[in-house]
Amino acid sequence: MTEKRLRDYCIEIGQLKPGKHNALTDVPGIKVGHVTINDNTNGCARTGVTAILPHSDNIFQDNCAAAIYIHNGYGKAMGIAQVQELGYIETPIMLTNTLNIGKVSDGLIQYLLKENPDLRSVNTIVGECNDSKLNEIEKRFVTQEDTIKALENASTGPIKEGNVGGGTGMVAFGYKGGIGTSSRIIKIDDKTYTVGCLVQANFGKRENLVIDGIPVGETLEKDYDMHDGSGSIVIVIATDAPFDNRQLYRIAKRASMGLARTGSVASHGSGDFVIAFSTTNRKKRTAKGEISQTIMAEDGATMYEFFKASVETTEESIINAIFAADTMIGRDNTKIEVLPKDIVLSIIKNYRYEFSKN
Repeated sequence: MTEKRLRDYCIEIGQLKPGKHNALTDVPGIKVGHVTINDNTNGCARTGVTAILPHSDNIFQDNCAAAIYIHNGYGKAMGIAQVQELGYIETPIMLTNTLNIGKVSDGLIQYLLKENPDLRSVNTIVGECNDSKLNEIEKRFVTQEDTIKALENASTGPIKEGNVGGGTGMVAFGYKGGIGTSSRIIKIDDKTYTVGCLVQANFGKRENLVIDGIPVGETLEKDYDMHDGSGSIVIVIATDAPFDNRQLYRIAKRASMGLARTGSVASHGSGDFVIAFSTTNRKKRTAKGEISQTIMAEDGATMYEFFKASVETTEESIINAIFAADTMIGRDNTKIEVLPKDIVLSIIKNYRYEFSKN
C-alpha cells in the first residue's frame, strides 16, 4: 500500500489497537475488491465499484447476521427493507454511484447465478454516493462486467484507499474523498475479536473538519462551492464476534458517533447509512425448525469495547479516505484538491503545543 495514511504521520485515533493491516480485511475471511474507472474515452468517467465479500463460502446459501442503521435517509441504497425485516444479508455488499445502483445489482445477480443456478429471488445490497461533481454520472459508466470483476478480484490483506472503486469520484470536506478503512482488536476473556470498517466518503463542509479532536477546518481556507456540506457516506462495520441483528444494530448506531467526530452534522442532503454484519453468526438458507447459534453476551463491559471500536474505526476510516486521496480533475474541468497535509499537520502540531502549555 503506497498511500500515506493517518498513522504514517504518527496520529493515532482512539485507544484500541488496530489489526495487522488496519483494514476491514483484518476481520478473518473478508475480501475487498475494486474496479476503478478513470478515463475520458467515452466522456469524463471518474467512478467505479467496490465489492465486500463477508466470507469465502456461498453467502446466498450461508447468510450473515446483519443490521442497517440510517442516520439520515437522503440516499438510494438498495436492499435495506429485507435486512431490517429478517436480520441477515445474503449477498456481498457493493458500493458505487447513485445512478449505477441498478447496473451493479444486475452484475451482482449474474455473479450469484454462477454459484446458484436455481436462484429465484435475491436481496442485493448496493450502497451509493453521488459523484457527479467530478463524474459524468448520467452516462452510467459502471457495467455488469465491472461489478463481476470487482467481486472476482476481491482479496484479503491491505485495501487500496482514496481514489479507487466506488470512491473514485467522491469529495469529502471540500477535498478529494473516497474509500477509507480501519480496524481494531478486542480481547474478551481469553478470546480475541476484530472489528473492521470501510467507508465511501462523500460528505462534509471544509470548515467543520475535525482530525483526532482538533478543529483543523476552522483554520483551512473556506470552500465556498460547498454551501451546505451535502453529500453522502456509506459505512460498513464488520466483526467476527457472533452478534445477532439487534446487537449489530446497536453497534451500527455508534458508527454515527465516529462520523460526528470528523465534523459531520448529517446535513439535509447527506445520505448517511451504516451496515454492520457478523462473519461468524450465520444461518443456512435451508435451515428448518429449531436452530442453535452462539451469541455474544450483552454485558456492559463487552458492549462498551465493541461500541468504542465502531466509533474509532469509523472516525479513522474517514480521515484515511481523505489522507490517501489524490487531486482529481473531472467533468467541466472541475478540480478537487487533495487535503493539504503539510498545513493540516502543522495545525495539529501547533494545537497540541498550545494545549500542552496550558
